[in-house]
Amino acid sequence: MKKYKWGIIGTGRIASTFADAINGCPDAELYAVASRTYEKAEAFASRTGAKKFYGSYSELAQDSDIDVVYIATPMAFHYEDAMLCIENGRNVLCEKSVTLNLSQLDKLLEEAKKRGTFFMEAMWTKCRPAYLKAKEWIDSGRIGKVEYIKADFSNLVQYAPGDRLFRPECGGGALLDLTVYPLTLAIDIMGSEPEELISSAHMNKDGIDLSDSLILRWNDGRFASIDAGFEIPLRNNAVISGSSGMICFGDWFFSSCDVVLYDRELNETERYSQPNEVNGYEYEIYEVHRCLEEGMTESMLVPHSGTRSVMRIMDRCREQWGMQFPQEK
Repeated sequence: MKKYKWGIIGTGRIASTFADAINGCPDAELYAVASRTYEKAEAFASRTGAKKFYGSYSELAQDSDIDVVYIATPMAFHYEDAMLCIENGRNVLCEKSVTLNLSQLDKLLEEAKKRGTFFMEAMWTKCRPAYLKAKEWIDSGRIGKVEYIKADFSNLVQYAPGDRLFRPECGGGALLDLTVYPLTLAIDIMGSEPEELISSAHMNKDGIDLSDSLILRWNDGRFASIDAGFEIPLRNNAVISGSSGMICFGDWFFSSCDVVLYDRELNETERYSQPNEVNGYEYEIYEVHRCLEEGMTESMLVPHSGTRSVMRIMDRCREQWGMQFPQEK
């Protein structure tokens, strides 16, 4: 079995979680990590078992022994960090939201296409077994025509001035951090962008959204409703309703191991459950490996077109709210 050598850029919480997933995959090897300081990189490598560590991102990007790099830095830095890797010929899995806006994303995709490198947004939800089972039910007509989607992602997060979630220069706000999940589900299941977008947000004094609500409407009558934010706790579940049935994910739908199918009379007809093998991030690792094994530069589970659609809609939301990041001004 070929072992794919992974590099990680960034040494925060999500990087640690992803390192655990790599270490739990038999065909993956945590080969190298990089931080902005040598000391942080060394500590992270010691903690996670990485073979090599670098005190700069450019050193890791230039390591030709690495098969694929996982970008785990704050959102405002995804573009420059991913571009650095792509320009050095590295394959990239980049955390979501993948960039601040569609313009940045398109530049990354253009460069990846030019270099022939693999690029994928780390939207783990779309690689998880429960989500794939729900799509299988939909594709086989088990709920008829999808007519309505309701999905939420809202937590009570205490304001902290230094937290990246509340810092505009870090790509802060609920939209890129939380709303991206239910929005991705809606666009992926509906299969196209909506003709109408109605959105509103509660903005703070620093110009970022603390909470937001989106209504997406298609000309054929289908619609989706999304609520997300840092101000109120919700169950964070998702419902996909069709002409002859309904699919419900458990709480925290984006990481749920369970999904239930109901008929039109709301009788449960099938239940699917698949516990994580490691911590849930292993499924996107498997997808990257599958793509690399087949010589693909794009995943069909997380296609570039879907990532672009979600980013374009988030741009439209921010335009409606008058929200700009400092890098865009």
